Amino acid sequence: MQALAIAAAGMSAAANRLDASAQRTAAWEARETDTDLAKEAVEQISAKTDYKANAMVAKTADQMTGALLDMKV
Repeated sequence: MQALAIAAAGMSAAANRLDASAQRTAAWEARETDTDLAKEAVEQISAKTDYKANAMVAKTADQMTGALLDMKV
C-alpha cells in the first residue's frame, strides 16, 4: 500500500532530521560550531512531531487494510 511506504519514508526523514540536529547540538557543546540552540530545539520538536504524524498515518493505513480484508472474507 502506498500510504505505508510514504509514512515509512516520512518517519525515516524525521529520524534523520532529529539525528542531524542532535549532532549539531553535540558539536556546540564541544564549542566546534556556532549552533543556534533555540533553532535546534525547534528542529528537534518539529522532527518529533513529524515522526508521530507519520506513525499515525502508518497505523491508520494498517487498520484500513485490515478492515478491507475483513470485508472480503
